[in-house]
Amino acid sequence: MTEKHVVLDELAVKRALMRISHEIIERNKGTENLALIGIITRGLPMAEQICKNIESIDGNKVDLGWIDITLYRDDLSELGYTPTVSNTKIDFDVTGKTVVLCDDVLYTGRTCRAAIEAVLKMGRPKSIQLAVLIDRGHRELPIRADFVGKNIPTSHNEVVAVQFAAIDGQTIVKLMEKE
Repeated sequence: MTEKHVVLDELAVKRALMRISHEIIERNKGTENLALIGIITRGLPMAEQICKNIESIDGNKVDLGWIDITLYRDDLSELGYTPTVSNTKIDFDVTGKTVVLCDDVLYTGRTCRAAIEAVLKMGRPKSIQLAVLIDRGHRELPIRADFVGKNIPTSHNEVVAVQFAAIDGQTIVKLMEKE
């Protein structure tokens, strides 16, 4: 793949996540019964940062967990015969909570559908909201994000590569072109 350009540098990612954090607090009129769940892999560092931001803004800690949606995907057969499953950690009851799913890129909507299904297996939240760093369009399912860091119109032969320092050693969002 060839790098076309940098969409967000580290500072821009931090600003976008801070703005999303403020929007989450505002839309939910505070943090009561609020929980963040990061979708493995890069939704987790995003959720962790939003959680820290919310605590610094509001003074309250919110529940934080993460979820591996591999076994809930509708394209599991395309992933290979032995998909790698990470662990899920949600050590709180989702029933009655406002759950904010966090993911790095919203594309077809299939990952979010799988995450919603996984959360609903754990209980009945009051509501489920979606926060994404990048919305690149091309939805295949009727899913939209409630909180978006940046909208980027893309073609199908482009890839949005999100990196977080906790996983990749740097925080940056690049637009790549398939060769």
